[in-house]
Amino acid sequence: MTAFSFSVLKTDGAARLGRIETAHGPVDTPTFMPVGTAGTVKGMLPESVASTGAQMILGNTYHLMLRPGADRVQALGGLHRMMNWPGPILTDSGGFQVMSLAKLRKMTEDGVTFRSHIDGSSWTLTPEYSTDIQYKLDATVTMAFDECTPWPVDKKTAAHSMRLSMRWAVRSRNAFVPREGYGQFGIVQGSVFPDLRAESMARLRDIDFEGYAVGGLAVGEGQELMFQTLDSTVPDMPVGKPRYLMGVGKPSDMVGAVARGIDMFDCVMPTRSGRTAQAFTRRGTVNLRNARHQDDPRPLEETCPCPACRQYTRAYLHHLIRAGEMLGPMLLTWHNIQHYQDIMKDLRSAIGQGTLSQYRTQFEASQALGDIEPLTVEKPE
Repeated sequence: MTAFSFSVLKTDGAARLGRIETAHGPVDTPTFMPVGTAGTVKGMLPESVASTGAQMILGNTYHLMLRPGADRVQALGGLHRMMNWPGPILTDSGGFQVMSLAKLRKMTEDGVTFRSHIDGSSWTLTPEYSTDIQYKLDATVTMAFDECTPWPVDKKTAAHSMRLSMRWAVRSRNAFVPREGYGQFGIVQGSVFPDLRAESMARLRDIDFEGYAVGGLAVGEGQELMFQTLDSTVPDMPVGKPRYLMGVGKPSDMVGAVARGIDMFDCVMPTRSGRTAQAFTRRGTVNLRNARHQDDPRPLEETCPCPACRQYTRAYLHHLIRAGEMLGPMLLTWHNIQHYQDIMKDLRSAIGQGTLSQYRTQFEASQALGDIEPLTVEKPE
């Protein structure tokens, strides 16, 4: 078995080119993890996800504990075998979903009691139970159970929330079962208050996790404030451990966060946007529902290697979306995941060559161009 480890191979400013070794294979960083909330990346076969360059995906404790149940997943050989994804899987602890989806939740020092958004059944999720569920799922990386601090929030509330999460982090660590090649990440909280973030990071360092995540961002504070928070938080994070920015984000969010020293990302944006006719491209976002595409025989993006771009036209993608055909969201999801993985590949290359600053300038200039000019098509008389 391979020990869980992280190596920084090269730096460019604060940005890091790295590699995580795990029991389920390596992960090159910076990396983006497609979200497979309920044991599937929506609209994608596992081998299709892998073909984009994705090495690690995310599953979710809250959704999987409710359906099909952690014991059932364990009996079926764990999440890797059940969903046919042999690579690394990181599982969210369920804390965010409890706060955002569950009904009638009640939080105490022990944990959170809530009613399922599916059938109204009552559940109690504690740090110990969340950690045990993730063990049964066979998560390569287990996340500590925390409260995702809401936004906007005053400092007193943020401090109380952060300190509760730090007490839960100790309990999560004590409940974690160490195994060769597996790891557990602690989550830095404290909203946008630098001193609270510093206190949170100090407490997590004392616990000594295999990696550290920045939580409580991308919840409505805006990119500028998120970057300011990273500027004050990341320098306190251990150099020899992976740094994970949870729930981020837009391509520009990720490029800016990598430049500030972040190694890992996840977000529903590429998959959710694919289901709503939104495609991410090097020239910004394209809405395939718009009528300007209905007679356009050109690919969505000339240089993209995904099937949506190599084998189909904008006109066909537009038709699929307008007709409500499931193939449309499937192809756009594939494209978006490919686009996100291509950004990660470009970032790794730029850091390796020491050209990240030039890459960021080119990236921002290309994004500002907007979509290619529409074709003027003569309609038949």
